[in-house]
Amino acid sequence: MKIAWFCIPAHGHTNPTLGLVKALTEAGHQVWYFSFEEFREKIEGAGATFIGCDGYDFEMEDKGNADRVGKDKVYATELLVSSTLALDEMTARMIDEIKPDIVVSDSVAFWGKLAAMKHGLPYVSSTTTFAFNRYSAKYMQESVWDIARMLIAMPRINKQIKRLREKGYPVKSILDIVQNDNDTNTIVYTSRYFQPCSETFSDKYHFIGPSIRPITKPVEKTADQTVYISMGTVNQNREFYRNCISVLASTGWQVIISMGTNTDRFENLPENIQVYESVDQMAVLSIADAFITHCGMNSASEGLYFGVPLVLFPQTPEQDAVARRTEELSAGVRLKSISEKDILDALNQVLNDPKYKEGAAKVSGSFKACGGSAEARGFLESLSN
Repeated sequence: MKIAWFCIPAHGHTNPTLGLVKALTEAGHQVWYFSFEEFREKIEGAGATFIGCDGYDFEMEDKGNADRVGKDKVYATELLVSSTLALDEMTARMIDEIKPDIVVSDSVAFWGKLAAMKHGLPYVSSTTTFAFNRYSAKYMQESVWDIARMLIAMPRINKQIKRLREKGYPVKSILDIVQNDNDTNTIVYTSRYFQPCSETFSDKYHFIGPSIRPITKPVEKTADQTVYISMGTVNQNREFYRNCISVLASTGWQVIISMGTNTDRFENLPENIQVYESVDQMAVLSIADAFITHCGMNSASEGLYFGVPLVLFPQTPEQDAVARRTEELSAGVRLKSISEKDILDALNQVLNDPKYKEGAAKVSGSFKACGGSAEARGFLESLSN
């Protein structure tokens, strides 16, 4: 089987796919993975052929601005169209050369879906967030102002859609691109239990569970309670980190903070607190008792896979949806503010009330009962038969 795989330049959308890509290539299938240079090594390490999408005229400089894509629909549409058109000739040439049996595309790498539409190829959506339809969309709460902005922006969006049609893409409206339905073959990297409104999705949706990397370097547990804090790779909320260090210094808990690219450097740290730019997150979560997280889908899923209750501090609508579902399943509590008192109260709540550990354990069990890469591989193989 020959697969053309498309993804956006984001770790959170690439990493979950690599286990499946490796399972496919080890089974003798060929995968051509369209991505960006930053991800070449990981992709080739999974056995795929890397196809670089860097260096094309995207018309917009900050194509990697994932946060803005999540918040600004006009920007997202313009980025989608400029990306699709920039890659159009290369994509057409490679598809003609590869002659893939299937196109697999990240749910927001819309140029992959559009390529499948244009070339009449079977399409599979790879969804690293929750699957969304009109029922689960309530988790992505939008205000009246968001809707008003969208309506005002429609002429600009329709102008972009017209550009696609002129290049041979059979697109009637923005919904053709961004919306999947129950006839769309879809791989979702979570469980039906964790997925909101899972009963509204057809059996074409395969919930295979999160992709969990093996622990590479075990971390020693040095206290009765271990608290892990990570707000993703780019969060720069200095006050939040300072408050965490200040209030947790006297607890005696083992506190491990992964600070990403935050430029703060903390001197004279208390003995019980360790700060790193990055850690082996699987190793830390395997000994953690609580996890303060920004609720990125991968981080939240990894914490819950290890049965760790979460303190929820979402930063985007997508992350808020993860937080809401985690709250519903009693697997975590929302951080009310970044005050020292609220940080300590939230941690005490998840550490001392057994319902949160039990809630996290239920989600963990649902993840471990999923079919994983083996199920997804079988699913893709069945589509090419």
